[in-house]
Amino acid sequence: MIPFLDLKKINKPYETAFQEKLKLVLENGWYILGKELETFEKAFAEYCQSKYCIGVGNGFDALVLIFKGYIELGKLKKGDEVIVPANTYIASILAILQADLVPVLVEPRLETYNINPELIPEKITSKTKAILAVHLYGQLAEMDKISEIANNNNLLIIEDAAQSHGAKINKSQNKNSKFQNYGVTLSGVEESQSASAFSFYPGKNLGCLGDGGAITTNDEQLAKVLFSLRNYGSEKKYHNEYIGVNSRLDELQAGFLNLKLPNLDSDNEKRRAVAKRYLSEIKNSKIVLPFWDFSNNHVFHLFVVRAENREKLQEYLAQNNIQTVIHYPIPPHQQKAFSQWNNLSFPITEKIHNEVLSLPMSPVLTGSEVDYIIEILNQY
Repeated sequence: MIPFLDLKKINKPYETAFQEKLKLVLENGWYILGKELETFEKAFAEYCQSKYCIGVGNGFDALVLIFKGYIELGKLKKGDEVIVPANTYIASILAILQADLVPVLVEPRLETYNINPELIPEKITSKTKAILAVHLYGQLAEMDKISEIANNNNLLIIEDAAQSHGAKINKSQNKNSKFQNYGVTLSGVEESQSASAFSFYPGKNLGCLGDGGAITTNDEQLAKVLFSLRNYGSEKKYHNEYIGVNSRLDELQAGFLNLKLPNLDSDNEKRRAVAKRYLSEIKNSKIVLPFWDFSNNHVFHLFVVRAENREKLQEYLAQNNIQTVIHYPIPPHQQKAFSQWNNLSFPITEKIHNEVLSLPMSPVLTGSEVDYIIEILNQY
């Protein structure tokens, strides 16, 4: 069986280094908010070309804390509306709700699976205060258009970058700028209006061995609030300025990420190499391949195809020892948890959720495995 994602194989080269890092953390005797986290925050901020990185417990907390940070700064208030793609993973929407904000769902483009900027203006009301841009499956949303809309309507931009570590803006726009804090780097959006949330869940392009997350921003005020919010709202021990939470990237996971971060770009290149083969060699009219302009704006966290009879295709691949996963079978507005939305209609979102299937994709897929996957798909 070719696994959808072989985490043991991905982490195998680090085994000795992981054990040495564990020993080092144990010997240091400092397990929370220590040198490993400080080192990672500095390195990841530099990697993302951001001034600040705040390590937190997971990607969901990263999003929630950004919203709560903006509330503390008076740039958001409870009940404000946040534009969000209708086909995103439910965590994006839950984070908005967790901060007592109101999600406003907007359809994606069928080609890219990312939010359709052309549909955003019609959803903007006097209560709209932010856009949550989700870079789904590893491909950047159309941030130039989103930033223009944000500028014209004085909206905050928050990026859900949980699936797109290391994706870069099209080289024709700016060859050196990674997407994180895109609004800061390239658009006219003010520095105080951009923050990005990351997840280091084990299956991510940069994954640790448990839960982990981070926030990047160029906004000094926001960063200061976030460093406190993640630690019970305290900047100084036993002095609490905010109603905070306990969400800190621990020393061990930060240490593991310090070992893996230097290889992120090369791992992403390996993913792109697999994607190029899939796109050029899968030739089957029953399978719809994803759009990609072949720039570095996609890191292929997932390689997602579509088929009208998705279940039949998935069963066929399983019978031929190829494991696949559905991301995601039920759209947010049809979830039981969101019963108030169950009567809404989002045709493009529903089509995507009914047809998508994720093929094996990772930096450790072998050439022969890719050969076989392509051969089996072309025979379908």
